[in-house]
Amino acid sequence: MSSFKKLNTKIYQKTDSVVTPDVIYWKKLGTPVLIKEFGPIDYIDFSPVEPHYFAVTCSVRVQVYNPTTKLVVKNLSRFRENAYGATFRSDGRLLCAGGEETNVKLFDLSTKNLLRLFKGHGAPVHRTYFIEGKPQIVSFSDDKNVKIWDIPTEKNVISYSEHGDYVRAGATNPLIPDIILSGGYDNFVKMYDTRTDQMVLNVNHGSPVESLLFLPSGGIFLSAGGTEIKIWDTIAGGKLLGSISQHHKTITCLRLASNNKRLLSGSLDRHVKIYDINTFKVVHTLDYPNAVLSLGVSKNDDTIVAGLVDGLVAISRREEEEKTKQVEKKAISFQHATNLHQPVVDVIVPQFDQEKETKYDKCLRKFEYSKALDCVLVSYVANKTPQVTVSVIQELIKRRALQKAFIGRNAKSVIQILRFFIRNVTETRFTKILIDAANIFIDTYEESPVLMDSEVRNLLINLTQLLREEVELADEMVALQGAMRMLLAAATVEETRPEQN
Repeated sequence: MSSFKKLNTKIYQKTDSVVTPDVIYWKKLGTPVLIKEFGPIDYIDFSPVEPHYFAVTCSVRVQVYNPTTKLVVKNLSRFRENAYGATFRSDGRLLCAGGEETNVKLFDLSTKNLLRLFKGHGAPVHRTYFIEGKPQIVSFSDDKNVKIWDIPTEKNVISYSEHGDYVRAGATNPLIPDIILSGGYDNFVKMYDTRTDQMVLNVNHGSPVESLLFLPSGGIFLSAGGTEIKIWDTIAGGKLLGSISQHHKTITCLRLASNNKRLLSGSLDRHVKIYDINTFKVVHTLDYPNAVLSLGVSKNDDTIVAGLVDGLVAISRREEEEKTKQVEKKAISFQHATNLHQPVVDVIVPQFDQEKETKYDKCLRKFEYSKALDCVLVSYVANKTPQVTVSVIQELIKRRALQKAFIGRNAKSVIQILRFFIRNVTETRFTKILIDAANIFIDTYEESPVLMDSEVRNLLINLTQLLREEVELADEMVALQGAMRMLLAAATVEETRPEQN
């Protein structure tokens, strides 16, 4: 009798792109450590000085974390309502933050005391920054105003009110502190020169502006909003140099890394894209379990922190280089030979990687099909390694046992299956198998009372709509392919036609 053959789950594994130095470099970031906070993570900022603590702004507090231990070292809770946009001063000693209370607050990190309270905005303040080289803070508010505050006197020294909607993005020039950018939900990015108290530049991004970033030269800045990042040249009077569109949902944050040689963008599509600053081409992508609202990168890229919409803080720490390669085989030398002509012999003891039998393989070997499916529908398998779940589903289809595995499930289990279908059926690697599985599922449950559950009905409607959209997209692609073939055929005929004298 032949032995049981383990299931090959690598056939649906996503193929890696070409291995580049960037891929190797960013792959060294360890698996993110997830820390649950209260409410969406609005903003993340790293201290410029060692040990490079980072501040996480969420709910009614600002938490300062140690990136090495991943523990909270300071807790600033002097907020009655939501806090927004906490940032460090260049010396790492002070921190400013806005909030729903319409005020700007300045904290001393060593004592956690509230040093200054700046009052004057009429709506929540979403972003605040220290102005380098000056005892001033700039704030950006939903009251459509940009205000500059004098720290010693707590007075508002300059106000700008050129925006027509919420102002939720801003930046200060790294070389000329007098130059300030503001981005509004009116789609416009405006530049101010505090020496003249006037607006000196006004460009239309085309979508509500979520984030702004100056490049190190100070002459070029980036604006993010909608699914696009736009590149503007201030020296050429706000000339649009180019546009990057690598996300399919709203881009929420921008950061520089690798000594300003790489650009990072976070989005609601759960991805962080890393670009080469010279070509603006994507060199690597980081994936997260939920929509990314905020992003922080430490000096030397030792730590990357992403703030997610569900209140999770994902901390990825660069793994230390291994001192010795333990993958190497173990060598044992015999005792030194007394005879010079007798060679020293090394005995190589190979280390075999004996993989343990997985739970689903064990269930398949025992013909426990329902249990095998249960093993791969748990969230940590279905979400992180969907190719394993699809491989088991395919094996059950081959054995004509998928219907048997579906039978007798309660509403909670049915919801798990439908959510997996919805999440993965549009992935080209899985589409064919999951459509077959969905047909078997519908045949199994078409007259089942489980379908009376409202959530199950809604998920079935969503799955139907999703498949309808995929069919429409496929039809459009086929039509486009036909049109392109006609154009290519016409061009070929034109090229081969003999020239008339």
